[in-house]
Amino acid sequence: MSISVIIPAGGSGERLGAKLPKALVQLAGRTLIEHAVAQMSPIADEIIVAAPKGLERTFQELLGSEVIVVTGGITRTESVNAGLRLLSKDAKFVLVHDAARPLASTDLARRIIKELQAGADAVIPGLKVADTIKRVNVDGFVTKTPNRAKLRAIQTPQGFTRETLVTAHKLNSEATDDAALVEELDIPVKVILGEDRALKITTPDDLGRAQRFLLGAVDRELRVGIGTDAHAFSSDSSRLMSLACLQWPGEVGVDGHSDGDVAAHAICDALLSAAQCGDLGSNFGTSRPEYAGASGAKLLQETLAIVVAAGYSISNVSVQIVGNRPKIGPRRQEAIDALSAALGGASVSVSATTTDGLGFTGEGKGLSAIATALITRN
Repeated sequence: MSISVIIPAGGSGERLGAKLPKALVQLAGRTLIEHAVAQMSPIADEIIVAAPKGLERTFQELLGSEVIVVTGGITRTESVNAGLRLLSKDAKFVLVHDAARPLASTDLARRIIKELQAGADAVIPGLKVADTIKRVNVDGFVTKTPNRAKLRAIQTPQGFTRETLVTAHKLNSEATDDAALVEELDIPVKVILGEDRALKITTPDDLGRAQRFLLGAVDRELRVGIGTDAHAFSSDSSRLMSLACLQWPGEVGVDGHSDGDVAAHAICDALLSAAQCGDLGSNFGTSRPEYAGASGAKLLQETLAIVVAAGYSISNVSVQIVGNRPKIGPRRQEAIDALSAALGGASVSVSATTTDGLGFTGEGKGLSAIATALITRN
């Protein structure tokens, strides 16, 4: 059962005091849309992002070639419709998610999918309302006080069967969420428990709250490192490809002192840089013969030991693989799991892109990768 995620990302950043779309606002060194895509990637067979008109290329370069970028509309509903038109024909379930809720977790998405698989047509997350809610008229006078025990503050992602969501959008109505359109069809909408971290970022205070969810106490020492690696494809057709701690049957590997796993090597470089513990070459280079042919997993494990010995723990790692082959999408979750396991269960996100025929990767001569690591002092 194929699962698609549509992310309308056309909201402005005016109330955040930003002069760019909200989805491109930075949170802990990454844009909101990058956070949202990273959280949804493990459960999605395809992700479609509706970008503001004129910024499609910016979003595509940021997210990589395996994310589908489409021109969004003026309203949220128009943007979701643009995404629906590009759904793959085998998409069974569709999750609609707000870029403004970048920290909604993979676990929340999995729980929504589980309810859909159990037979629900529409599933949305929500939290109990703590404050008393009043309905007021245009003159500011209270007309009713609803029972807050029956109220929920609704979040995203919201999940639907494909048929339900497509039918709802044929109503040509505007709504602040997709569940409201489904409700017009008298289709039951199930509410499951949401999560505090799925907060919507609208104001600078919201951005601060999101940062605390992501990074914990603001007085902790944070360090960011960036790493890159590149290798040429081997002339030896029998050399196996190792990439993201996985073997890729049928693909010719790359030359290198170790196994040439550019994704693992870039992550090692980023972590070592963040911890100020040298780089890949100084720790595992050709001057260290014991690492000849070493696997990417082994180097990641040893890098983790170095980082921990220096007094740090890994908060998050993100790596983007650059090359024409292999296709990462079908094995993205395997790659995430393998890299995370080598790093002791650390949070890892994996993306991939090409260079439109430019450079040695675009010409099919090799692979490269760039990684970012966020670590905190224990």
